[in-house]
Amino acid sequence: MIPDKAPKEDVFHGSEELKKEAHIPSFEKYKELYMKSIDHPDEFWGDVAKDFFWKTKHTGPFLEYNFDVTKGEIYVKFMEGATTNICYNLLDRNVHDRKLGDKVAFYWEGNEPGDEMTVTYRELLQRVCQFANVLKSQGVKKGDRVSIYMPMVVELVVAMLACVRIGAVHSIVFAGFSAESLCERILDSQCSLLITADGFYRGDKLINLKLLADEALQKCKDKGFPVKKCIMLKHLSKEAEETPVGCQSPPAKRPCPDLQEKQTGRVKKTRPVPQVPWNPDVDLCWHALIRGASDECEPEWCESEDPLFILYTSGSTGKPKGVLHTVSGYMLYTATTFKLVFDHQPADVYWCTADIGWITGHSYITYGPLANGATSVLFEGLPTYPNVSRMWEIVDKYSVTKFYTAPTAIRMLMKFGSDPVVKYKRESLKVLGTVGEPINPEAWQWYYNVVGDKRCPIVDTFWQTETGGHVLTPLPAATPMKPGSATFPFFGVVPAILNESGEELEGPSEGYLVFKQPWPGVMRTVYGNQQRFETTYFKKFPGYYVTGDGCRRDKDGYYWITGRIDDMLNVSGHLLSTAEVESALVEHEAVAEAAVVGRPHPVKGESLYCFVTLNDGVMYNRSLEAELKKQVREKIGAIATPDYIQNAPGLPKTRSGKIMRRVLRKIACDERDLGDISTLADSSVVEQLFQNRCCPAV
Repeated sequence: MIPDKAPKEDVFHGSEELKKEAHIPSFEKYKELYMKSIDHPDEFWGDVAKDFFWKTKHTGPFLEYNFDVTKGEIYVKFMEGATTNICYNLLDRNVHDRKLGDKVAFYWEGNEPGDEMTVTYRELLQRVCQFANVLKSQGVKKGDRVSIYMPMVVELVVAMLACVRIGAVHSIVFAGFSAESLCERILDSQCSLLITADGFYRGDKLINLKLLADEALQKCKDKGFPVKKCIMLKHLSKEAEETPVGCQSPPAKRPCPDLQEKQTGRVKKTRPVPQVPWNPDVDLCWHALIRGASDECEPEWCESEDPLFILYTSGSTGKPKGVLHTVSGYMLYTATTFKLVFDHQPADVYWCTADIGWITGHSYITYGPLANGATSVLFEGLPTYPNVSRMWEIVDKYSVTKFYTAPTAIRMLMKFGSDPVVKYKRESLKVLGTVGEPINPEAWQWYYNVVGDKRCPIVDTFWQTETGGHVLTPLPAATPMKPGSATFPFFGVVPAILNESGEELEGPSEGYLVFKQPWPGVMRTVYGNQQRFETTYFKKFPGYYVTGDGCRRDKDGYYWITGRIDDMLNVSGHLLSTAEVESALVEHEAVAEAAVVGRPHPVKGESLYCFVTLNDGVMYNRSLEAELKKQVREKIGAIATPDYIQNAPGLPKTRSGKIMRRVLRKIACDERDLGDISTLADSSVVEQLFQNRCCPAV
C-alpha cells in the first residue's frame, strides 16, 4: 500500500532545517509509525491519549466497529468507558497543567486593518466559563442542541467551547447562509437556543445578521417549532448611541471588555451600523448576560461517544446532512493531525483562513490548535480587502509560520501577479497548506515559488466534514511532494480504490476512493437519521466507507483526488448539492423544471451552470434571470448563486424521463463530443441547447 521508498525524481522535499525539528523527520519514520497505527491502533492512539486528561479511563476494547451493512448496523466505538471534557483539555489543561495561561491563544484580526485584539489562554478560559454559566442560567443542559450563527469573532470560539464545557451539542451555521438555511438546520437538530450577532462587514458589504436570524426564527415558529431564546452579541453596534432594549451600556471598544487591545495608531473607518430588531420576549443581550457571571464553571464530564457537535453538509438529495462527531475520538484525531501535518512547534504562529462555520474552522482553528496550546490568527476579513496584499501583510504582522488556505484563494491572488506578495517579507513562513479541493499544479507551483520562496513544503490535505480531520496528506518534513497530489494516508487511515463492481484495484489505477477501517475522528452518524448515514456512506460498497470522490493512484503509490462522483459540486472549496439548487429554482413560479451542472472555473474550481425550462407563456429575460439568482441566494446563501442560467425549452432526457446531466455538462462546456446519446427521447433538443448557450467556451 505504502511504497517501501519514496520516489527521488519529480518531487519536492522539505528543507534539512525543517527535518531537524520535525516530529516525523523522514519517510522511513512515517512508514514505521503508519504500520504501527494500522497493525496496532490501540497502542498508537493509546500513546496519543496519554497527553490528555481523562476523568475515567476506557474499559474494554480500544476500538470497535462495523463497516459492513450486510452484517448489521454500522457503528464506531472508540475508548468506550472513558470520560473527559474537550474544553477542559483545550483550556484548563493548558492554563494549569502546561502553564500556558499567558500564551496568546488568538490574535484576532478584524475586517478593517487596525481592528484587532489579543486573547491569552487564561482570558479565553475565563470568558468560556462565564458564557457557560450564562447558558446554564438559560436552562441549557447536557445533550441540548445550541445553534450558533456568528461572524469570525473571538466570541464564536467562546460560544462553541462554552457549549462543550457543559456537555451541550453545538450546531454552527456559516454566517453566509440564508435565513431559510438557518431555519432548516435549527429544525433538523431541534435546537433549543440560538446565538447570533447584530451584524458584520465582509469587505465593504454589511451583513445584517440579526435580521436574518429573526427571519429564520419566524420561519421556525411558522413551522411549529418556536425557539424560545436568542442571545445576540453587539459586534458592530457596540459603539452606537441607540442600542436595543436590554442591551444598553455596551462595553467600550471591543465586545470582550477585559481583553487586551493593541493600539496601532491607524484610523478605523466609520461605518454604518445595522438597525437591530429586538423582540424582548425572545432576545437576550450577550453583554448584559455576561455581566456578573462567574468566571469559574466546573466542566461536565462526558462519555467518549457522547455527541460533541453537529455540522451540516450538503447532500446529493438536496437536504443537508447533520454530520455528528463525538467527544474522545474527534479530540485525539484533530489534535494529532494538527500537530503532525503542520509540524506544530511551541513557538509557531499558525493561521488558517477558513471560517469556523465549516469543518476546517472547527478542526483547524478551534479544536486542533487549542489542543496543542498553539497561537493562532483568527481573521474576520477577506483576502482581497482592502487590497490584494492583505494576507501577506498579516503574515508579516504576526510572524506567521504555518499558513493554511484554499486553492480558490490562491488562484484568485495569482491573477494579480507576484508584486502584491513580494512587497512583504514572509520570512517567518515554514509550512504552507491547502484545503477544500484538489489544487491544480499551476497554482501549487505559484504558491510554492512565490508565496513560499521555494523553501516551504505544501501540505495538500484531503478530508471531509465526515472524516473530522485529514485523511490523505503529506507530512512537511517526511513526504516528498508532487504538485496536485494528496500523497499518502494519515495514521490509522487505510484507503482503497474500487471499480464499479466493488473490486479493489492494485497498483496504478483509477476509481472510487474508499476507506477500509475507521480512524478515531470519523463521523458516527447523520443526526437523527441512521438509515441515511448507512445509505450514503456504506451501502454502495459493503465493508467500506465511501467518500463520494474519485481517485487515481500513480506508479509511485501517490493518491490524486479526481473530483466528486455524485451529484455534488465543489465551488470554491464548498460542497453544493445540485438537487438543492434545482429545488430553489423550481420554487419560482416561472420555472417548470431545472437542471444544474458544474462548469470549470479558473478561480472557483467549479461554477454553477443552470438550465431552466419555463412555464408556458413566460418569457426569459434579464429581469427573470436576476429574480432566479436572488431566489437561490435567499434559499441557500450567496455561495450558491448561479454563475450562468440558460433558457432551456427542453432538457435531454432518456425515454424513461431521466435527465442526462452528462450531456448537459458537455453543453455547458461547449464540448461537441457527446458519446452515446442513442437513449435520448428527443435528440434535437441537444442542438437547440448548444445554440442557446449563455457563456463562452471554456
